[in-house]
Amino acid sequence: MVRSLWGMSMGNKDWGSGFSHTGWGWGPYHPPNQTQGPNNINVGGSDNWHFGFNYTAWAFQNGPFYFNDTLVFKYDPPSNTSFPLSVYLLPNLWSFLTCDLRKAKMIANTTQGGGDGFRFKLNKWRPYYFACGERNGFHCKVGRMKFMVLPFFRWRH
Repeated sequence: MVRSLWGMSMGNKDWGSGFSHTGWGWGPYHPPNQTQGPNNINVGGSDNWHFGFNYTAWAFQNGPFYFNDTLVFKYDPPSNTSFPLSVYLLPNLWSFLTCDLRKAKMIANTTQGGGDGFRFKLNKWRPYYFACGERNGFHCKVGRMKFMVLPFFRWRH
């Protein structure tokens, strides 16, 4: 399982050779990020952070992410017509795979995603494991509200 996650996170990357193996006519091709500075990345794109969206697939399709990029989590505050949402940082791969929130840290509560959203800067070179912590992991397990990021360094040519 770990190998497949690592392969999934690395498989769509251009390693500086001028081409990506995904550009050979099969699979989605994503050209390397050509921007020079840190980016603000809306988690989920225009779909934002909500129950039932596959964020692992989104992260794979929208990577790579870079050191000092900022992830923006936008979600509605709880109401009579919407579920409460939050953002947790999980401590390790096993917690991510099993949606075990016991040692996770809440980094955004149910109201912080409103307006301009909650911002999280990728300021360390380490894997980051994100999940929605509501309903004791139900949103993570059943709602697919989880993803992982390993930020890359931008190399200047």
